[in-house]
Amino acid sequence: MRKIGKRIFDLMIAVMALIILSPLFLTVGIILKFTGESEILYLQKRLGYQNKEFNIIKFATMMKNSSKIGTKGITIKNDPRVLPIGKFLRKSKINELPQIFNVFLGNMSIVGPRPQMKSIFEQFPIEKRDKIFKSKPGITGVGSIIFRDEEKWISNYNGDKHEFYREKIAPYKADVEIWYYRNHSLFLDLKIVILTAWVIIFPKSNLTFKVLKTLPKKPFHLS
Repeated sequence: MRKIGKRIFDLMIAVMALIILSPLFLTVGIILKFTGESEILYLQKRLGYQNKEFNIIKFATMMKNSSKIGTKGITIKNDPRVLPIGKFLRKSKINELPQIFNVFLGNMSIVGPRPQMKSIFEQFPIEKRDKIFKSKPGITGVGSIIFRDEEKWISNYNGDKHEFYREKIAPYKADVEIWYYRNHSLFLDLKIVILTAWVIIFPKSNLTFKVLKTLPKKPFHLS
């Protein structure tokens, strides 16, 4: 029954979002078609429910071969691979909105753990990997909120950025997503949707940790 309730919640939110956002989708699509590399949508393999791969759908924000150049799977602040309009789409999170179609397809939820590329997921602690995707991945989630400054953290680190991700970011990210699985409810999903809107408007707010009081504490090096 819990899964049915979550699926109904997902479809209701997705339908309303698609109706409201359709003018924005059209506008962004036209802009992307006539700027950058003329790509509108970007499909990328990600790991989802029970660690199975699926194609995540996003608005294109980076150069076509970005996954093979520079820092590859890790994106840094002011990444030169990001196209001019892509910077705005990424900062505003508009680039994530086409994942609404992933929700209709059933391989994503509105709220859930952030789907990862396989190469990034393999940097997570081995003992935690099988616990993260016991829930469907989400367009937003507690991990998406907490790690909204991930690019800045990586950019500000002066050492090996891949090692920093593997040793510092990945373990905490895994703990946060496991916390979501253990505490999941439709009421929690609703709170996360509201918190997502809140941090987009007030990006420096610490409200998430005040509302979700049992969240694993953020390590000092990620502050």
